[in-house]
Amino acid sequence: MICLTHLNSSGSKSVLVLLPKAVVTVRPDEQVFRGETVALRCDVKWGGDTEWTYRWETEGTNYQHNSVRRISTQEWNINSVKDFHSGKYSCTGQMGTQSSQHSDAVTLTVSGEFVLRVSPQPWLTEGDSVTLICEVTGSSTGWTFSWFRDDDRLSDSSRGAGGSYTLSPAALQHTGVYTCRAERGRPAYYTKYSNTQPLWITGESNHLSTSFSVDPVIEGDTLTLHCLHRSTNSPILRADFYKDGSLVQNQTTGEMNITTVSKSHEGFYYCKTERGQSAEAQAAVRVSPQPWLTEGDSVTLICEVTGSSTGWTFSWFRDDDRLSDSSRGAGGSYTLSPAALQHTGVYTCRAERGRPAYYSNSNTQTLWITGVSPSVSLVVSPSRSQHFSSDSLSLSCEDQSNSAGWTVRRYTDRNTEDCSKQTGSSCRIVSLSTSDSGVYWCQSESGEKRHPLNITVHDGDVILESSVDPVIEGDTLTLHCLHRSTNSPILRADFYKDGSLVQNQTTGEMNITPVSKSHEGLYYCKTERGQSLHSWISVRVSGSGQISVFNILSFLLAACPYLLATVVLLFKCYRARGKTSV
Repeated sequence: MICLTHLNSSGSKSVLVLLPKAVVTVRPDEQVFRGETVALRCDVKWGGDTEWTYRWETEGTNYQHNSVRRISTQEWNINSVKDFHSGKYSCTGQMGTQSSQHSDAVTLTVSGEFVLRVSPQPWLTEGDSVTLICEVTGSSTGWTFSWFRDDDRLSDSSRGAGGSYTLSPAALQHTGVYTCRAERGRPAYYTKYSNTQPLWITGESNHLSTSFSVDPVIEGDTLTLHCLHRSTNSPILRADFYKDGSLVQNQTTGEMNITTVSKSHEGFYYCKTERGQSAEAQAAVRVSPQPWLTEGDSVTLICEVTGSSTGWTFSWFRDDDRLSDSSRGAGGSYTLSPAALQHTGVYTCRAERGRPAYYSNSNTQTLWITGVSPSVSLVVSPSRSQHFSSDSLSLSCEDQSNSAGWTVRRYTDRNTEDCSKQTGSSCRIVSLSTSDSGVYWCQSESGEKRHPLNITVHDGDVILESSVDPVIEGDTLTLHCLHRSTNSPILRADFYKDGSLVQNQTTGEMNITPVSKSHEGLYYCKTERGQSLHSWISVRVSGSGQISVFNILSFLLAACPYLLATVVLLFKCYRARGKTSV
């Protein structure tokens, strides 16, 4: 309570009583995870046992009732918060006819994606090192983590309580499907389990294998799995079979049959016996030196089978079509030199060995080849590579001579399709979703592909604004960290390149001038409101420098007719001097 003494005009004193200011506190944090329980508390510091009633106000939330809530208790508990609870909360206390001062508003942010990822890769050979990383994006404080393999809590789970769990050296028995779960607060709030992350550890001394063709199974057909032992190469009599880390058939036989296969049977399978656990050979395709190229560059696609390097031959596919010269990559590497515009596409490889043949299909690897001065351009509006979900996006093919005959195409989640049902050279997506992430390009009626661009859609609160096209060496690169609610740069942000911090929280903008090839890499930004997706920034070497040197020499030779003669005479003198010295 604050008392002020006031002397009025008659000379008498009067006392003014100012009631204290209300204060709002939030548990466990002002930035919370979806589904978490939040307690908002209104405190009015006042002596005595005075009964208060409370009035809560919200701003910016999407409640379907009035923004003023009258609650008679100090605490307002919100069970299982959702995105629409995000906003500003404030309160006042009521005592009879008197009211406390209005509190300052606190901002409650409901966000967070619970993600489990692996570094450097999920396919390993025994003895390698691997780290599983559990992240709660948008809310990074106060969490501890538990770890599970094949639905069983790991006995040493506590060593990964900080969010990272390292296996070094990795052993065969570490193969399995991992998940994590985060916890904080008292009483504890538990997140849902994370996404699943399989780890495959193979070794030359691996005694078990799961026998089945890894070519896609036709829906309605029969799938048969066998658990084989190395010494006999025949089915083991008793084995457990797992799908995505869960037991699907107990030890009754060494064979598992699915008589009518459906899409729900798709997944990661392995078998386990008292002799050990299987690890499936897996082909993986990678690119050297990089997937973004300019026509005329050279690039090599490399197909590898983890844990097994002998006896394999390889086939190559682009956009699901087997390449006509696929056989020249049978040794595991497929080189494009020089790369041309028509080489743009999504590549996969398939490894094969043995009789009857055992097949393993790789991951996908996209190559984007752009022209030095493309006659056809894919124009994107807004002009950036990352976009918020629910926003709109416009794309159009613009030809310097004629835009007719070009269609906007895209590759998303292993599907190649027209950008939309619209006809012509334009495409508009009214409300973006994460499934719209992919590679977009212009395609002619004859199948030519031009100007591919990578577009990503984020359902979080922060994106990185960067050039949708490669940056020209020598130009200026400007990056902004944008927030969903304002779609404008955030004042303070961290910027990262290839996982390393390159600019601390001083501004929401990062400038690189002049840009060189060394600045090429994977960038993202992070703020207290969340983290953006990663964007590959490609730097293209300009041909203008070479042209300008040629022009200068041409000018000098034309303007100075004696220059060439002088050079010839100097060269002759040099040769004569060399002969004399001999």
